[in-house]
Amino acid sequence: MYVRDTIAAIATPLGNGGIGIVRVSGPQAEQIGQVVFTGPGIVGGGGFESHRLFYGRLRHPADGRQLDEGMAVLMRAPRSYTREDVLELHCHGGYYLIRTVLEACIAAGARLAEPGEFTRRAFLNGRIDLVQAESVMDLIASRAERSLQLAHAQREGHLSRAFFAMKEPLLEALALVEAHIDFPEDEVDPTVFAVVEQQVALVLSRVEQLLSSFSTGRVLRDGVSALLLGRPNVGKSSLLNALSGTDRAIVSDLPGTTRDLIEETISLDGLPVKVIDAAGIRSHHTDCIEEEGVRRALDKVAEADLVLLLLDGTTEQHDELPALTAGLGAVPYLLVVTKADLPQRINLSLLTAPLGVCHVSSRNRAGIDHLSRLIYDYFVQTNRLSSDESAVISSVRHRDILLRVLQSLHDFTDSAAQGLPPELLALDLRAALSALGEITGETSTDDLLDVIFSSFCIGK
Repeated sequence: MYVRDTIAAIATPLGNGGIGIVRVSGPQAEQIGQVVFTGPGIVGGGGFESHRLFYGRLRHPADGRQLDEGMAVLMRAPRSYTREDVLELHCHGGYYLIRTVLEACIAAGARLAEPGEFTRRAFLNGRIDLVQAESVMDLIASRAERSLQLAHAQREGHLSRAFFAMKEPLLEALALVEAHIDFPEDEVDPTVFAVVEQQVALVLSRVEQLLSSFSTGRVLRDGVSALLLGRPNVGKSSLLNALSGTDRAIVSDLPGTTRDLIEETISLDGLPVKVIDAAGIRSHHTDCIEEEGVRRALDKVAEADLVLLLLDGTTEQHDELPALTAGLGAVPYLLVVTKADLPQRINLSLLTAPLGVCHVSSRNRAGIDHLSRLIYDYFVQTNRLSSDESAVISSVRHRDILLRVLQSLHDFTDSAAQGLPPELLALDLRAALSALGEITGETSTDDLLDVIFSSFCIGK
């Protein structure tokens, strides 16, 4: 990767839209802007004024033809996303048009950016650390308020500060150990090693605290899943539509309308919950397509965080209930009695469930808010969610590296207890420090950066 050349990419989603943006970063950004963009105050006016939006016309450098009218803004280094000169060209968001504007920038001297290269340059130029860089993709992928808050906190450096705070006591401990290596003839002061052990114990506690937050972080970032399960025509699709506030699933009086899995992510008090509507479960299938849909529904049970087991309140007999609950295994479930707006024939005395019973009507929304609250409360309690999740980890990469830090510190503690030489103690401390540096990017390799930024979209 050439980090000193000029790159360009489309920064907005491809497709038809009101506005499309092409982003350019590098030493030739302003020069490219002067070639492809003309407007009052630019030609003959000494170039772009930094951080000022100009109106003008976009042209192709190959033949000078006009592509569109639009806006341009230049952000001179270091006051830009990448700490390089950054140019943004704003035009109408047509699929072909925005690609033509990108081609014009490439013809003027830029090259097509690689995935995540703008954010990678922001990291390499010291604007953000690696944890903050990774949070950019979490910001983009956020599906609910809590996941957005977590990504924003990490983008603002809350988690990075927690990692950096662990380095200082380890560096102090390493300095004390290495001082004994450099001056072995000096008598060892017991209080010195007591300080070292205290510093290591402090970091151990912080590492364990962060590791314990991983499950919470994953829930906040990726959300949880709730599977709708029941007989055909019990009201699963209607409930999905009621919970999501959309007509996501087709609703029909004909049993077996839903053949495949339908997923919709909703936000319950800011928590992302993926609600999955599955094919109705019955003993006899009308065709092979329905049979495959039922198989997929049952396979999905093991992956679900919660099952909403639906029963038709207008029906007296529910012979399928024992078989359905037995098939859930250890997956927690909540019984949902549907069609509460119609005369009820269900025998309520026979209904028990670990998480209770809820009565709803998707037609008039009776009980929907109560059901939403039950789902939310269950996930909050089981995942120990709180109002402050600014210093939790949600990345598998961070968790795996912290496990290495934990192991190195345990190795240090064991070695110290055995009275091993300070040279070996120092090795364990250096290993822990090096691993922490991998998290923030201080000791990162090109291969690691390639893996991280390859998951980014081009243009970010």
